[in-house]
Amino acid sequence: MARQIHLNAFDMFCPGHIQQGLWAHPRDQSYRFNDLQYWTDYALKLEQGLFDGVFFADVVGVYDVYGGSPNAAVRGAVQIPANDPTIVIPAMAAVTKNLGFGVTCNLTYEQPFLFARRMSTLDHLTGGRIGWNIVTGYLDSAARAIGLQGQIAHDDRYDLADEYMSLVYKLWEGSWDDEAIIVDKDNAVFADPSKVRVIHHEGPQYKVDAMHLCSPSPQRTPVLYQAGSSARGREFAATHAECVFVNGQKKEDVKGITTDIKARAEAKGRSTEDVKVFLGATLIIGKTATEAREKFEEYRRYVNSEAALAHAAASLGIDFAKYDLDEPIETGKSQAIVSNVEIMNKTAGPKWTRRKLLEQMVLGSRQAPWVGSAEEISDMLIGWSEETGIAGFNLSRTVTPESIDDVVTYLVPLLQEKGVYKTSYAEGTYREKLFGHPRLPATHAAAKYRGGAAAK
Repeated sequence: MARQIHLNAFDMFCPGHIQQGLWAHPRDQSYRFNDLQYWTDYALKLEQGLFDGVFFADVVGVYDVYGGSPNAAVRGAVQIPANDPTIVIPAMAAVTKNLGFGVTCNLTYEQPFLFARRMSTLDHLTGGRIGWNIVTGYLDSAARAIGLQGQIAHDDRYDLADEYMSLVYKLWEGSWDDEAIIVDKDNAVFADPSKVRVIHHEGPQYKVDAMHLCSPSPQRTPVLYQAGSSARGREFAATHAECVFVNGQKKEDVKGITTDIKARAEAKGRSTEDVKVFLGATLIIGKTATEAREKFEEYRRYVNSEAALAHAAASLGIDFAKYDLDEPIETGKSQAIVSNVEIMNKTAGPKWTRRKLLEQMVLGSRQAPWVGSAEEISDMLIGWSEETGIAGFNLSRTVTPESIDDVVTYLVPLLQEKGVYKTSYAEGTYREKLFGHPRLPATHAAAKYRGGAAAK
């Protein structure tokens, strides 16, 4: 049987996400991001195309590295204004039956007890279709927003995250037994207190002495996404992640990351089948290659280079405004997204320039688009899947809604004809659809907190 390709829409609750400037395209509708129907219509469209899920990015700070000011980001709508993505998910779930929802939440700035309740609530309200993209943040502006002087060091953030994960696992997996909810109206007993336990956790960062406020949700723990591919990020992914999001680079590099993460997971006693890698991709599809190229050239006219530099400056931790167009840029040690800096060094050399960076950002981001007919794009996706071992793709939007319309109308039927894309959804929760089981397997790190062990 041919390898089945998974597709997620990669989006954000804001007008300008990855391809900076395209919100200004006359056909783009992302300026309607505050309109609930924009999102419910979007969800229906994705489910029509049998997308596995929508993957919501999020940040809790503003991009103010470029020029030492947020002005460029505000002018160009570079992920600002940005709303809370967890709020819109129940509305999107209400109009769909199968679409999954991966939501980015920054654990560095979220109290674990309250966060665990929010995720359980979303899992209940979606019928078991919630996923969590685990991030530790990369913006100093986010740290300052909650009263800190700056970010915790990159690797230290992962140390904090390991403890955070153990705590939320205790709450999700171990506080309530499945049999705790009785709903015995005759005897006026809703739940059996002998099957609910208080979690006692005391660690370097967190102290919690409480029972989880939510009864067991369909998945208990949400589907776990993670997007760090630095050395420390890979180790974290091997322990916790079920789905790993990597950014585009050479095939051999993606294959190397995929192989490495799966090998690390296997060394921890996990099955390699319980870890799926998704590659970020931007598709521009036409009925013919000529039509796709014309669409690409049209889109390019709306690219905002200043906004693209503002986005890149924040995610790489480098103020490009300090450098002339052809002045070599020293990267040094970054506390932002370390893997992004590593990729840039690999593609442009250890000393690169604003000009080199702008030449790469042909559509307002560092992610070069794949442009072609549906036939050509389908072959590209299949080739990447077969040659790198990835499970699927997170497709970032260009001009909405037509970028998703093109995938649903032209690409999906071709992938189905070639036997690499589902023709209907599997039954069950988000995790069941992706992995075939409703809850985390016994080999996952969370399993050790089930039952009475979680209260210790």
